[in-house]
Amino acid sequence: MSLPRVLFSNPPWWVGGKPCVLTTGERWLLRKAGVRAGSRWPYTFTGRSRPGWRALSDYTPYPFFMGYAATYVAKATGCQVSMRDSIALKESYRSYFQFLLDGRFDFVFIETATPSWDHDKEVLRRIKSLLPHAVVAVTGPIATLGSKVLDEAPADAVIKGEYEKGSTAVVQGARGIVDFDLLSSEEMNLAPPPYYDDRIAHLYWDPNPKGQKAPQAQVWSSRGCPYKCVFCVWPSSMTGNDPDGSGRRSVRHYTADYMEGFLSDLVGRYKYETVYFDDDTFNLGNKHTLGMCQVMERIGLPWSAMCRADTIRRETWKAMKDSGCFGVKIGFESGSQFVVDKIVNKHLDLEQAAEVVEYLKKLGMTVHGTFTYGLPGETMQQMIETKRFIRRLGLTTHQESGCAEIEGAPLHALTQLGQLGTYAGARVDDGYDRSSDGNVKYQQLAKELRESS
Repeated sequence: MSLPRVLFSNPPWWVGGKPCVLTTGERWLLRKAGVRAGSRWPYTFTGRSRPGWRALSDYTPYPFFMGYAATYVAKATGCQVSMRDSIALKESYRSYFQFLLDGRFDFVFIETATPSWDHDKEVLRRIKSLLPHAVVAVTGPIATLGSKVLDEAPADAVIKGEYEKGSTAVVQGARGIVDFDLLSSEEMNLAPPPYYDDRIAHLYWDPNPKGQKAPQAQVWSSRGCPYKCVFCVWPSSMTGNDPDGSGRRSVRHYTADYMEGFLSDLVGRYKYETVYFDDDTFNLGNKHTLGMCQVMERIGLPWSAMCRADTIRRETWKAMKDSGCFGVKIGFESGSQFVVDKIVNKHLDLEQAAEVVEYLKKLGMTVHGTFTYGLPGETMQQMIETKRFIRRLGLTTHQESGCAEIEGAPLHALTQLGQLGTYAGARVDDGYDRSSDGNVKYQQLAKELRESS
């Protein structure tokens, strides 16, 4: 008897025309696509790629939760496990559905969230029609909606949170709602490294912070974040269960030994030129950060990371630079201290953060800043303050987006309940834009900002 065949799938997501249908004539006209698994805020954007043809410059995140779940299930069950990242492949629907037919999979796991949910429901229906015998499980932030997912799509199971253990349970017979069951720190460091497909391991790409070289390895050195920004999805819905921001959020680190072994093997296999640590917050404390600096000194590659401005000493920033760190991303969210403290609940001193930016630039590091507009209760004048703050910082690069509402984050709870104690300045009125696609929301806000400035 053959072993069950298990697929972890990140399906195509092309925007335009009828979902999951793309004619030959449309192929070269279509430029708008989406990213979901691997992106904290799934969204759509206009890139250079087309179905069946990929431009390296398009942002392509590695699907971390999926990659770790694939190898975990393989080890735990002995099943034949594969992962198909159609977003990285820029795969057409025709190619993807043919792959499913040829694979004759017994289990299919899909990670999704609100921005892609209407599209992905069509994908799930097609999967069920092609593979009626297969058990289909839905994962990702959408799973926080529980039975609503089962009502809307032909899924056999819905797994909440990071899903190594949940996926294993489904393969072993679990159905319906599979509740949060996160790996402990010990289990995380005993688990196998994530799944990499030799054909596409070199295709993952994030151009920021400036200084990246392809091929680029995107990796985690930790899971979770203790901070409770109102819009942030993963710490509330994936690495923790804290939808309203009132609970305790834990952080689990991979050990230096685990990371050195993992990175040495990864770089040896795929000859990466740079490493990007895409942790929720890489530099949570001096001890972990300095440990990773020592690892990267031995790995010997240029690297960058997602950071906060206020969680390490200046000597630790210097150690990052000395060990090969060429740049960092830092989340500011707003240029208004009131918004940062009372709406976002980030508790970041913006003046202190500005001083850190100057210090990093003097060290010779690039700094990429992230900002969001259209927060609940934010005024147009406060958005204009953010524009002024960006100009004052003199960042190497920055990104601006609309505040997206994704299920499982405190922002979603706020819109359901009307108010949250932890977010004293946050307000949702009838005119608030509850868009789940931050790029779409920002395009409208950018127009309003130009008219108001």
